[in-house]
Order: sequence, then C-alpha cells, then structure tokens
Amino acid sequence: MSELTLVVLAAGMGKRFGNRIKQLEPLGPSGELLIDYSVNDAVKNGFDRIVFIIRKDIEELFKSTIGARVEKIVKTEYVFQSVEQLPKREKDFPSRVKPWGTAQALWCCNGVIDGNFAVINADDFYGAKAFAALAGFLKNPDADACSVDFRLANTLSEYGAVNRGICRANADGLITSVEETKQIIRGEDGIIRGKYDGYERLLHDDDTASMSMWGFNAEFMGVLRHQLRKFLDNLQPDEGTAELTIADVVGREIQSSRGLRVRDIPTDSRWFGVTYESDIESARETLSKYVEDGIYKSPLI
Repeated sequence: MSELTLVVLAAGMGKRFGNRIKQLEPLGPSGELLIDYSVNDAVKNGFDRIVFIIRKDIEELFKSTIGARVEKIVKTEYVFQSVEQLPKREKDFPSRVKPWGTAQALWCCNGVIDGNFAVINADDFYGAKAFAALAGFLKNPDADACSVDFRLANTLSEYGAVNRGICRANADGLITSVEETKQIIRGEDGIIRGKYDGYERLLHDDDTASMSMWGFNAEFMGVLRHQLRKFLDNLQPDEGTAELTIADVVGREIQSSRGLRVRDIPTDSRWFGVTYESDIESARETLSKYVEDGIYKSPLI
C-alpha cells in the first residue's frame, strides 16, 4: 500500500494579524501551534507522510519552526508554490505577482502525489474525529473524493465575518454543490447571513460548511490540470488578482459531464482558527480544556 499523504497548505504563512504571524502563535498549554495538533491527529490515524506547500522566501523560517517540530514524528517533505508553476496554457501572464489560489498551490504537488491524499489548511484546528473520518475514507474510498464537513454553527467567529464553502448533498450522501459564501456572520437577531454570488443569503446553524479538509485519489491531479487550464485560458494576460480555489474545482467538476463523485462526511467536531486576533484567547481556552479532559497531552510533540 502506498503512503497515506497529508498535504498542508502553508504558502500563506507570513500573512499577519496584529503584529504577529498567526501560524506561529503559541496556543496550546505548552506553546503548541495549531499545526502540531493536526499532525498529531493525522499520524495517529495512519498518515505517514506530510507534504507542506510553502513559498521559497519563507523556507528558512518555516523549516526552523514548524518543520523542525514535525520532522521529529513523521516523514516530512516540502513543495514550493510560485506564480510561474502552472500547467501548459495558451497565454502567459507577465505582470502577475500574486499566487493563483489554493488550486494552483495544490498543482505544485504534481509529480509528488502518487496515491490517495488529503488536504488541509496549516492554521485550522479540525479535531481527532475529523482526521479519523478522513483517513477512513482514504483507506477504503467509495467515491472519487470526500469533504469532511462541519456544522456551520461550529465554524463561526464571535469577532467578525468569515467565508465558508456551503455544501449541499443528496440522499446518497454525495455532494451536489459547493457554494463559496462570503461575509458570513450571525446578526444581533440571531440570524446567520452571508453573500453568495453578490446576493444576501440566509443560512442556518445546521448548514454544512467545508473547511478545506479534502480527500482525493491520485487521479484528481489530472482534474486539477484541466480546471486550471480552463481557468487560465479565460483570463486576460494582465490579470492580477483572480484566484481558483480547490472548492471551485470540486464544485465545477461535480456539475460537469464527468460528474466527480464527492462523499460528504459530516462531523460534529468543533473547528476553530485564528481569523481574528480576538480568536486567540478562545482557542487557548479550548485547547487547555482538551488537555484537562485528557483528549490531548501537553507537551504534545
């Protein structure tokens, strides 16, 4: 059996909130980072290889901090995201300096992925149950891909609006749409509102939210190449900001004639991150409680 690979999207490291780098914020009782918990949960559930997608300019910082921690417990590799790393296309983009989004970040793993793999964000907490569900699917897949999804209410921030991929599934448990919904926030009246395609949408606590926790087979890299080419060929050469996300690719392939089959795997785990600086204290309190309850040890690694 090939290695079970966890791909971690970390090229955004260095984006700051307040005066600090959020991926390096010590949140656990012994100074653990959020990525420490994800790696711990992944390894315990059978992942034996971690591939970090980073930028070349943060290589030294990343390897001396996060990399040095992770390399102690699991095989660790690095892939570099650059603006130029794209599938063959009809046109060039000479003035582009901004990366093309998470779909292009994952494409940078082309040639590195040779079996079933998972994708997560570096600065999110997903929980042990979510990783168990993800690994279980990848070991015995019954669809082309999966999305481990969370109750929308378990992914909101008390301190501001967030963006979420709202998923719809059919009676067979297969996702029928992924709608990237912006500016989601609970109002003073208790109603959750967001914007999809520029229009206000009312949402509910039990709506299903994708938090970029995906499972794919190796053939998905070909799907990614096709959608990236299509995306790029529709842009002007001076395009400076357009991005394609993994959720965009999945949603488009579900609707295509190829009909990508994506298993919806709901979890009651609580997701959290540090979107806003005010989220830090809440995250620390939650992790301390998990240690007190024996869910995690501290130090973790």
